[in-house]
Amino acid sequence: MPPMTRNLTCLTLAAFMVVAPLAPAPLLAKPATSTSPKAPVDSTGWMRADPKMDRFVADLMAKMTLDEKVGQLNLLTSNWESTGPTMRDSYKEDVRAGRVGAIFNAYTAKYTRELQALAVEGTRLKIPLIFGYDVIHGHRTIFPISLGEAASWDMQAIEKSARVSAIEASAEGIHWTFSPMVDIARDARWGRVSEGAGEDVYLGSLIAKARVRGYQGDDLSRPDTILATAKHFAAYGAAQAGRDYHTVDISERTLRDVYLPPFKAAADAGAATFMTSFNEVDGVPASGNHYLLTDVLRDKWGFKGFVVTDYTSINEMVPHGYSKDLKQAGEQAINAGVDMDMQGAVYMENLAKSVTEGKVDVQRVDAAVKAILEMKYRLGLFDDPYRYADTAREKATLYKPEFLEAARDVARKSIVLLKNKDNALPLAASAKSIAVIGPLGNSKEDMIGSWSAAGDRKTRPVTLLEGLQARAPKGTSVAFAKGASYDFAAEGKTDGFAEAIALAQKSDVIIAAVGEHWNMTGEAASRTSLDLPGNQQALLEELKKTGKPIIVVLMSGRPNSIGWADAHADAILEAWYPGTMGGHAIADVLYGDYNPSAKLPVTFPRNVGQVPIHYDMKNTGRPIELGAPGAKYVSRYLDTPNTPLYPFGYGLSYTSFTYSPVTIDKTKLRRGEKLTASVTVTNSGARDGEEVVQLYVRDLVGSVTRPVKELKGFEKVMLKKGEKRTIRFTLTDADLAFTRQDMSWGSEPGQFKLWVGPSSAEGSEANFELTE
Repeated sequence: MPPMTRNLTCLTLAAFMVVAPLAPAPLLAKPATSTSPKAPVDSTGWMRADPKMDRFVADLMAKMTLDEKVGQLNLLTSNWESTGPTMRDSYKEDVRAGRVGAIFNAYTAKYTRELQALAVEGTRLKIPLIFGYDVIHGHRTIFPISLGEAASWDMQAIEKSARVSAIEASAEGIHWTFSPMVDIARDARWGRVSEGAGEDVYLGSLIAKARVRGYQGDDLSRPDTILATAKHFAAYGAAQAGRDYHTVDISERTLRDVYLPPFKAAADAGAATFMTSFNEVDGVPASGNHYLLTDVLRDKWGFKGFVVTDYTSINEMVPHGYSKDLKQAGEQAINAGVDMDMQGAVYMENLAKSVTEGKVDVQRVDAAVKAILEMKYRLGLFDDPYRYADTAREKATLYKPEFLEAARDVARKSIVLLKNKDNALPLAASAKSIAVIGPLGNSKEDMIGSWSAAGDRKTRPVTLLEGLQARAPKGTSVAFAKGASYDFAAEGKTDGFAEAIALAQKSDVIIAAVGEHWNMTGEAASRTSLDLPGNQQALLEELKKTGKPIIVVLMSGRPNSIGWADAHADAILEAWYPGTMGGHAIADVLYGDYNPSAKLPVTFPRNVGQVPIHYDMKNTGRPIELGAPGAKYVSRYLDTPNTPLYPFGYGLSYTSFTYSPVTIDKTKLRRGEKLTASVTVTNSGARDGEEVVQLYVRDLVGSVTRPVKELKGFEKVMLKKGEKRTIRFTLTDADLAFTRQDMSWGSEPGQFKLWVGPSSAEGSEANFELTE
């Protein structure tokens, strides 16, 4: 087959080029990669003018008292689930009294219908409720955790995951998801690394758009769409020491260049709502931060939806030391730009008084109410408040076979092959006895990870043991021994070792299923160590003594320190928490039915002492490269290399890919022109496979120091064995923009270097100059 050529135009992540939106995401089949003529889903349609809606909302607001307006600004939990200390048992009475505009943590068509009836049949103006829920990586059918999906580098797969999630959630009465989490995360100690897209601005921005499109579709009036929420605004992922809810202390430039662009991407994609974060930014809590919520989000980016707080984050401005009491906190929040108070009841109990005292302008309250009522109108809730509470649709929708197959497919695409010594994988037919050993080998609850919405932890998830037993060839035995525990208290204990070692000794190969308990990741799940918890490491070392091949399957929600496994295991798969169909997906990869193609969306450190670590760090004045080997007075550690265990963008395949040297069509790029970088990739192995071809750029000299590399494009390409293809990336001066010394956004003339390769640590390079 002759070489095929694809073009790729890189997106510009111009967070502060605020009037013009980001360049549109490339086509739906594979954003940033595809030549399919199908246009991407337009999830911004709700932002278009609607005079009929304007008249309806204006007429309704003219009938509302101040108390009724304030009522629309309150979001309460149904008490089914809680992520904070504040509960309000009177929520049903509050709904009947018109003091609530939305409810979260309520689902099923029956239950949401009952609650909706309290609002539309029990209040004067019959304004319907919005029902929200944390639909993060699936609703009933659970997909891999968000970090795992990011490892697919496949925007179509990620959008599909969000679409299935929306279909299932909406069938159970949910109108609104608190997703996507678009926080850039560079400290693996932080538990919420698992919920986002990793460390990179470019990749994270594409994923933000894909998730918004999947949730909202192209028409919010359809009853199988749900409102998306871009969270946590902003810089939550930069919590000091990786400790959740902790202080954020970053520069304005870092905020603009790193932490805001994915939010801008979500806004451009049409995210209907934004959620404030728990942390402070430059000394001001996010829920009271006028600069973020009004100056940036609304005035500069043109956001038209509504802003909700995270759980009681208005209340938390008091212990932050920013507000003297809850009344002042509510005034600061509404005046900063917060429209809806989640669970704190601060608006409910104080806001009307603040208006009458002149502390809050009623026009600000009206603006918040208007944004919320407009969203209810666009969802079709004024026409039919019960349109999402359809028990027949619910019964026909959940756990559809095609949804389960989609979850299996996305899980396969998310599994990263980190090591494969001497082609230990795929499993050979000669392996007639397989020992599955480790605490995650047969644990249903762990397969679906944290934030698994309404997912069933007890019966539905397919474990690794079950997946292997279903897939193993006839005549192959697959047996299990837990062997170790991931409980912190198990460190130093050897209970279960003997059973596991005995099983290993009589087996042909060991599949060591290790990692973290699902509740060790997600919210309030920070760690000071990235090592395997409990006595898992000790068990691995004992298993090594048997002399049997060891395949490590790692299940976790963060990069773990697995240096020993890298040195001693025969193969390593990072499976994350792979979801409902995870056991089947892992078995597909272990047996070679699926050739792994995932790439890391985060850097794996050698140990916790390297964090925060990310590929696009700056160089310092004494980079290690300038010193002789072992030189002392350079930027280095005494006890470990500077380099990570596995770099961003890294991932192996069962085949091999050969890259030609990169070529560029010009060495001088003028403003307004395009530069094309080309590379030919050949599948030089024995299997068909997919490769993620990655483009990185460095600005060598700037008015401020610049990162050593930045991802500017990628293409995920399928190549049959022996096939070659030329990949072309297009760069313009807009792709080279950043926040300059004077805090303006733009590019600067000068020398640049680009690389094209299989990861952030590999690739051939070329040099070019940007000129006026």
